[in-house]
Amino acid sequence: MQDLNEFTVTDAVLEQMEKTTNPRLREIMAAAVRHLHAFAREVQLTPAEWLEGIGFMTEVGQKCTSARQETILLSDVLGLSALVNAMHAKTALEKPTDASLLGPFYRATSPHLELGAQIVSTPDAPELVFYGQVRDSAGHGIAHAMVQVWQTDAHGFYDLQLHGDDKMDNRASFTTDADGNFYFRTVRPLGYFIPLDGPVGRLISAQQRHGCRPAHIHFLIGADGFRELVTSLYFADDQYIDSDTVFGVSKSLIVEPGPDTASPFPALDAIHYDFTLSLANADGESRVGADPAQFTNAVSAH
Repeated sequence: MQDLNEFTVTDAVLEQMEKTTNPRLREIMAAAVRHLHAFAREVQLTPAEWLEGIGFMTEVGQKCTSARQETILLSDVLGLSALVNAMHAKTALEKPTDASLLGPFYRATSPHLELGAQIVSTPDAPELVFYGQVRDSAGHGIAHAMVQVWQTDAHGFYDLQLHGDDKMDNRASFTTDADGNFYFRTVRPLGYFIPLDGPVGRLISAQQRHGCRPAHIHFLIGADGFRELVTSLYFADDQYIDSDTVFGVSKSLIVEPGPDTASPFPALDAIHYDFTLSLANADGESRVGADPAQFTNAVSAH
């Protein structure tokens, strides 16, 4: 037995974990221990700071409900979600439309509506139409692709923030037609502050960050034989387009509505955007994010 110090304790932990039978778990946990220990040494972490961090992570977990995912929000504001998303995108077999973040407000069971439907139950702002085509890498339309969309209302709130689990609004699922086309009506979403009433919000405020996301609409698009696409379209004139607090904006995803005589609703301002899907990988894929209820249901099952 040896007395451990601030350096040898790292090797002792790694040695105890060497018998982990799952090789990927062994790799991940060994790297996590090395980096966590190096972090603590670099900043000379004090007992009081360590306890404050433990309390922060405890509160993050306690804030999670079936309608709110504070841990994903924390990952988002630290740029970890964007990093994992960027690394995941590089594994695609072909070049698809750029990905963006699923975010903490996705719901897996949005209502299925007919093409052209309005996704807002009671519009209180001018209507806007989105239309386009879901394509393969050769530019051919993909029939019967599933297009899920969700956004804030015209005042910057998601349905989960206003109604919890009680009501779905400002979201829907559509199926593309035989040529891969889709179209629907909505209102212009408003950029918004991430939830600031929890531990992540306090962290953002302590860092003097504005905590805002530019106005956007989310898309999750899938079809048999193709890799699922998670992305968002961002409005060009939003004041936070260059400083998204969760680092989700790409230049190729910036759009601007305007008159469009080719639109299915030519009297309305429109956004036309075509999405490209990559062929599916043989080993399958998983998305960066989840419905908040997925985690609370998993905990309840245990």
